[in-house]
Amino acid sequence: MGKNLIYKLTYLWRLFGTAVSFTAFGVGGFLLWVLVFPLLSVLPGSRRERIKRGQHVVHYSFYVFIGLMHQIGIMTYEIVGLEKLNRPGQLIIANHPTLVDIVFLISRVREASCIVKASLWRNPAMRGPILNAGYISNGDPEQMIEECVNWLRAGGSMIIFPEGTRSVPGKPYRFQRGAAAIALQAGKIVTPVTLSCYPSTLTKAEPWYSIPYRQRFHLAMHVGEDIPLEPFQQIEPKSIAVRRLNQFLQDYFTEQREIYQNHGK
Repeated sequence: MGKNLIYKLTYLWRLFGTAVSFTAFGVGGFLLWVLVFPLLSVLPGSRRERIKRGQHVVHYSFYVFIGLMHQIGIMTYEIVGLEKLNRPGQLIIANHPTLVDIVFLISRVREASCIVKASLWRNPAMRGPILNAGYISNGDPEQMIEECVNWLRAGGSMIIFPEGTRSVPGKPYRFQRGAAAIALQAGKIVTPVTLSCYPSTLTKAEPWYSIPYRQRFHLAMHVGEDIPLEPFQQIEPKSIAVRRLNQFLQDYFTEQREIYQNHGK
């Protein structure tokens, strides 16, 4: 009876903490939009310098948010291989198991752009970071690829989820080819990052309040070795090269998911 009561009380606390965290995220995003970014926009500098300042603000804001969730007792986390990130012209390709994946990644990558859904440009909690950090809309696929390639060639970093949306638990990966096309056209560093979460939570199939009953969730980030592009760049036509790289990425993350799922049990 005593143990069940403790489980219930800690669950209620984590549920409350989750609500507080996501409320803080929304309010913080809105305040950045109306207070912080307007101040940054009047500072001198080129468009790229303004974007870098915006990315730094988002990076530190997300770092604080992840720290808040950790300190409240909602989650724990581990990061393996962080020293392989934060390199100019680096394309970070990751799987997408939870709602907070992009927040977790950007909290550890100081200057990174990413692809966002066109609908989020109208979200008051996200509009400020999206506009001021130089994020790229997926509204026009051809324009999206061109902008991503140009950003990487100019020395910027990018984070891309080839799934395009969060994974569905128990379902095989279905990667879109945009990430592979961007990687081959840009010809820069490609680094895979495997994200795993156990117990599973904040997935595409669950609302934000569907949290584990007995324990905090644990979010792990494992940074892999850079993927050599040369074997794929030699393939003709380019459409076949994109297809094969995309299949390689899908197979890689499928294998990594099996490894870390077993690790989390």
